[in-house]
Amino acid sequence: MSDDTQTCIGLMSGTSSDAIDAVLIEIADQGRKVQVIATHSEPIEPTLQEKIRTVSSGEDDRIDTVHALDTALAEQFAKAANQVIEKTTRREDIAVIGSHGQTVRHRPEGPFPFSLQLGSGALIAARTGITTIADFRSGDIAVGGQGAPLVPAFHEAMFRSPTVNRAIVNIGGIANLTVLPNTGTVFGFDTGPGNTLLDHWYRCHHPDAFDQNSAWAIGGHRIASLLNILLEHPYFGVIPPKSCGLEQFHLAWLGTHLQGGEKPQDVQATLLDLTVETIISAIHQQADKTTALYLCGGGANNPAIVQAISRRLDPITVETTSVLGIDPGWVEAAAFAWMAWARLKGITTNLPEVTGARRRLSLGAIYAP
Repeated sequence: MSDDTQTCIGLMSGTSSDAIDAVLIEIADQGRKVQVIATHSEPIEPTLQEKIRTVSSGEDDRIDTVHALDTALAEQFAKAANQVIEKTTRREDIAVIGSHGQTVRHRPEGPFPFSLQLGSGALIAARTGITTIADFRSGDIAVGGQGAPLVPAFHEAMFRSPTVNRAIVNIGGIANLTVLPNTGTVFGFDTGPGNTLLDHWYRCHHPDAFDQNSAWAIGGHRIASLLNILLEHPYFGVIPPKSCGLEQFHLAWLGTHLQGGEKPQDVQATLLDLTVETIISAIHQQADKTTALYLCGGGANNPAIVQAISRRLDPITVETTSVLGIDPGWVEAAAFAWMAWARLKGITTNLPEVTGARRRLSLGAIYAP
C-alpha cells in the first residue's frame, strides 16, 4: 500500500431500515480513486426494525426510547464493521470509520431545523477500537443547509467527466439526483421516494423484507387515479435545494389516499411507477442536458425500475455505476467512508449548491476509540 493510500470503512442504513451496509475501501490519488476491498450486509432484526418505526413515526419517541435505540443500533453498526474487518485486513491498518447512522427524523425547515441519525459514534469507536466519524448532517444544517443529500460531493469526486454530461441517481429509501455537467456547477436534490414506500407496503402483506426484482409489483396494474393524487404532493413542486424523508412519504400518507378497495398488488405497482415518474420528471426539469445516467443504490439492482427508466429516457444512456468502477449497491456506504477520510484531512464535503448551506464545511463529529 502506497503512502497516499488509506483504508477506511463506511456504514450505511437507509430509510427502508432492513440492513446495515458495511464496506471497506482503499482511497488513493488524493481522494479521487476508491477501490472496494470487502463488503458485509448486517440484517436488522425485525424487533429492532419495529423500534425504528415507532421512533421515526413519533408513536414512541420518548428520550429513554430514543437513546436505548441509539445504543442498540450502534451495537449493530459496530458488529457490521467488525464483520467486514474480519474478511480483510489488520484492524490497525484502518484509518477511520464513517457511519451515517439510522435517520429517524429529518426536519431541515422551520425555526429549529435538525436531522437526527441514531447509532452512537462513541460506542462504535469503543467497540471497534477505530476512530469513528458520525453525525454528518448537523454541520450543514447549522449553516443554513438541508443536511441532504450529501453524496453528491462523492459522486463529483468519483464520477464526473470532463467531456460527458453525466447524472447519478441513487435509488435508496429516498431517491436523489446528482447532476454532473462536464463544465460548470454540480448540483442535486432528493427526487422523492425510492424504495421506502415499496418496501414498507410490501412488508404489510409479506413476511420478507422487500419485493425481490419487483416480482409482486410487476404482477399488478397501475391505479392511474391513485398515481395522479400521489404526484400532487407539494414536495414535487418545490424548487431545489430540497430534501425529504419518511416525514413526507410514509404509509399513513399513502393510506389517506386509498379508498379501501384497491388490490394491494396494484398499489405496489403504482408505488413503483411513483418512484420512476418522479425520477424521470426531476431529470427532465433539472438535468435536461444529461447524455449518460448512472444508477446506484438498491433500486439499481431492480430490473423493473432500471428498464422503466431506460425506456422513458431513451436515447440517454442508462447504466449502473458498476461501469464507472463501483458496484451500485455499495456507493452510498463508500461515500461515508470517503467523507470520514475527508473529515480527518479537513477537506470540505458539503456542496452549498446542493444543500443550500451558506458555506462549505468538512462534515462529521469525530469520536476517538
